[in-house]
Amino acid sequence: MKTILIVDDELGNAEVLSLILEDEGYRVFCAANGRDGLDKVSEVGPDLVVLDFMMPVMNGAEMGHALRANPATAHIKILMNSSLPEASVAQRFPLYDAFLRKPYSIDDALETIRVLTTSV
Repeated sequence: MKTILIVDDELGNAEVLSLILEDEGYRVFCAANGRDGLDKVSEVGPDLVVLDFMMPVMNGAEMGHALRANPATAHIKILMNSSLPEASVAQRFPLYDAFLRKPYSIDDALETIRVLTTSV
């Protein structure tokens, strides 16, 4: 069973995606910001992090850079998502594995997550 960590300050979005992913057979955890997300990464060792770009405390770019800089977490797949255009996000953090622009469809999210977790 693949483990996914959703890091998003919009808790309603995280909860809905979490329930859908659990129904699809994934083990899912959530965090409300990048700092809490890094702590949760250490606890649960996810295969994939679904990472919101704009968050308080530590944003998605900062968390992504922290994951990639640490040899113990550099291999974790990152699905970045934002309401901003992808080019704007990529300027601040180009090292994600996939990108979804909000609002995205659940079907697009599930397909992207399936591809990313299959290649783990």
